[in-house]
Order: sequence, then structure tokens, then C-alpha cells
Amino acid sequence: MAPAAIALSDELKATSLRAKNGDFNADQTTPLKPTGALDHLESFDVTPVIGREYPRANLVELLEAPNTDELLTELAYTISSRGVVFFRKQDNLTNDLQKRLIQRLGELSGKPASSGLRIHPVLNSDGNGGEDRDPDQQISTISSKLFKKVYGLQQDSTRSPKKQSSDQWHSDIAFEPVPADYTSLRLTQLPKTGGDTLWASDARGYEIYDCISTPIQKLLESLTCTFSRPDFNEAAERGGFSIYTKPRGSPENVGERLHAHISHINDVTAEESEMFLHWFKTLLKDNHDLVVRHRWQDVNDIAIWDNRSTFHNATFDFEGLGDRSGNRAVGCGERPFLDRQSRSRREALEGQEGVGNYFKIG
Repeated sequence: MAPAAIALSDELKATSLRAKNGDFNADQTTPLKPTGALDHLESFDVTPVIGREYPRANLVELLEAPNTDELLTELAYTISSRGVVFFRKQDNLTNDLQKRLIQRLGELSGKPASSGLRIHPVLNSDGNGGEDRDPDQQISTISSKLFKKVYGLQQDSTRSPKKQSSDQWHSDIAFEPVPADYTSLRLTQLPKTGGDTLWASDARGYEIYDCISTPIQKLLESLTCTFSRPDFNEAAERGGFSIYTKPRGSPENVGERLHAHISHINDVTAEESEMFLHWFKTLLKDNHDLVVRHRWQDVNDIAIWDNRSTFHNATFDFEGLGDRSGNRAVGCGERPFLDRQSRSRREALEGQEGVGNYFKIG
């Protein structure tokens, strides 16, 4: 199992993010291509840009099928190209199977052998126990009751009723030198209504990046940014427990990550950094066509998404309507790097059968 974090060595400079320790070699990784292995399953695209739902499919059947690797490889491609996929009422999917699914998706899509499943530094801290937390450290309990206990509801908290929902967009563990690849969230308790989750297509090769003019794209590709999560340390200090591992800042190319948990953009003035970060947030808020809003209908509904191509945002609008809780498994991916030969999402999908480009006129 990979550690929750790895040391940020002096070799990992802001100007070069290619792994130097042999964990990952981009030149040896072949991008996934669609095979049609899941075409027999009923599905529909939730929006033209992001999201696909399989309303009747069963993930356990995919895991136990004789050709499971073929099916899961196609599922990994689908998740990465559509950003997020949804499955309803996965009542026979256990935590262990959910973990196995996420780890296998990462392995089949080329992550290094050293990358396992994520242990959340706060939610899965040894000192943060209780009935609201699953004892399995590789399962993060996403619970409204646990969040209140751990994070509290200060006026400046992202989960405070006084805080705008637009401040909550993020991708999982972007601050780590080895960020997340695939995440799954299976809700086991639902409020009467509310608690929807939103996903937005982001970053290099995805729709927000495609909304930016070419000269600005090139400028962003020349910059790096630093991610951080100081609120983890603050929550641990308030709660009187130790975090699993100390969150540390991690530089990453701005063209690869446009907003989530960015502390600052490197090598520019504070005013310039704040200007860009405000603009990135505006791109999210103003381009609703890049967003899918998912309504959790039944217990054991599950969403699986690619953190490298999406942001997500929970909606804390269910106070007094019941608790919201679920089990999350997060895979560790690979060290980020900048591939200057890569193509944007629209370029990559251009001409694929069944893939529309509603931005193209004529």
C-alpha cells in the first residue's frame, strides 16, 4: 500500500514535474482507448460534456466476470473521458470490493506499483475514532455528523452555512506529490432531500482548459502553483488528535490544475496570483455547461470520478433534513508532469463515433 504522502524531495522543482525516482515514466504509458467492452450495458450521457450513468449495471458482476480486466479497463477509459460515472443501488458492493475496484482501475490505466489506496490524514487519523467512522483506514467516512465533529462550523469554514458553495470546488488530495487518480463515493445514508454533488470538467485537456484562448493556455503551461491544506492541521489542533501525516505543499503545473486547493501561483506577484485564481473560480461559476449535478436517489448509489479531469463540490443544504453519510475509496495515482505533446479534450475526442462536439459550428 502506498503511504498517504511521500517526502517532497529537493529534486521535485516547480519547473519540472516529471518523476525522477522511477515511479512513473510517461513515455512508457500508453493512453487508454475505447474498446466497446461496456456497450452491452444500458447507459446515457448526463450532459454532452460530463457524466455517464449506468442505471441498471452491477459493479460486482463486472468485478467477478471472466473478462473483468477488459471490462474495468473500458470503465477506466469511460470515467476518464466522461469525468464521472454513476451506478444506482449497488447493494452487494462491500467496502473491500469498492477498494478493489478503485485500485484495479488505477492499475489497469497505468499507475505505478508503488501507488495504493489513500489514507485520509484527518478523517482516518488514529486519534479520530468514534461510531461515525469506518475502522478501515482505506475507507474515508464522508459523514455530515463526523464533519461537524472534526471540522466544526466556524464562520470561515468551507462547510459553514455562511460560506458560499462556490468556495468548495476541489479535487481529492491535489496537495500531495502523488495526487489521486480515481475516487469512488457510495452513500449509505441520505437526507430527505438535498446533499447533491456537482462535478465540473476541468484542467489540461478538459473543458475549462478548452474555454481559454491559446496564448493564455501557453502562459499557464509555463507557470506552476503550490497546493496546500492548512485546514487539516487546524482541525486536528481543535480536535486534539494527530493527523495521519502532515499535509505538505506540492508544486504542479498551472495548466494541469486550475483552481482546487491552490495556495498560490509561483514566481508571480501576490496580486497576479490572486487575479488568476479569482478568474479560475469565475470560469467554474459562469460555465454551467461544464457541470453535472448528481442527485443521490437510493442508498448505495455510487459515483466514480477521475480527479485528474474533474473538480467536485458537495451541497450542504440539508440541515434539519437528516444525516448524509457514505464510504469513499481514493486511489493514489502518479506524480504529475507536463506533456507538451498532449492534446486537449476536444482535440482528443474529435471524430470519435458517438462523441459530439457541440462547440463546433458547421
